[in-house]
Order: sequence, then structure tokens, then C-alpha cells
Amino acid sequence: MKMLLLLVALIIIAILAFYAGSLLFKLKLQQQIREQKTQKRIENICQSIQTIAKAMEQQQCNLSEGSIRLYHLLEALPIKDKPNFEQQFPILYSLYDQVKALPTHEDRKAQSSIEIKRQDTHREELEAKLETQILNEVSILKTLKLFTTSQS
Repeated sequence: MKMLLLLVALIIIAILAFYAGSLLFKLKLQQQIREQKTQKRIENICQSIQTIAKAMEQQQCNLSEGSIRLYHLLEALPIKDKPNFEQQFPILYSLYDQVKALPTHEDRKAQSSIEIKRQDTHREELEAKLETQILNEVSILKTLKLFTTSQS
């Protein structure tokens, strides 16, 4: 009788061990898939950053719009130990801070033409004042590459 109980106990332990092993395997597989998706997202964001930086450099995108887009992309990067982009690109972040509150879309359309002109003039003055420095920072961003393996 003791041998039978011992045999049943060993069978149960073996089944539980197999089940635990299969769960660990599935967990590892899920982690690998998540890391691959995170890496793909990082690559896509970096490609978008490079594209916007090139467009800004070639004057296909104004500096204010570009700084807003770049700010949000840099902040959206899903990496651990993220570099301090505000410190690396202080002028870009400064321009973003100065134009982020300007109304867009429907809010802009709801304003008087005089107010829109005043805001556009202010924005254009900021862009002109910071253009050289922004373009220096953009030249760095157009080649941005972040190598991250297992950083998510």
C-alpha cells in the first residue's frame, strides 16, 4: 500500500513538474515576444525621429511643428535608462516649451485673424532666433540609433 501511495505521489509530482516547466517555457516565450515588439517599436520611433529631423533640416517641416513632434517621440521611447534628452537637446526642448501652449486645429480657427497673426509672428520670431541651434540638434537626431536588447 505504501509503495502504491509513493508511486501515485511521484506521478503527481512529475505531472506538476512538467506543468510548471511548460508554464515557464510559455512565460519565456512571451517575454521574448514582448522584447521583440518593444525593439520594433523603438526602431519605428527612431525612424520617425530621423524622418522628421530630415524634414526640418530640408525646411519641409517648420521648426515649431518639428520640435513638438520630436519631443513627443523622444518621450515615447520605451527604453530603460532613457538618456536625458532634454539635456542632450536643450534648444529643441526649449522651443517645444515655448510653443506647446499655442492653439491648434479648431481652437486656432476659433481665434480672430489678428490673434492668429500675432501668434504666428511670435512663433516665427522664436524659430528665427533658434534656427541655427535647432538645426545643429536636428543633425544629431537625423542619425539617432538606439541599440536596446532586453531593455524593455
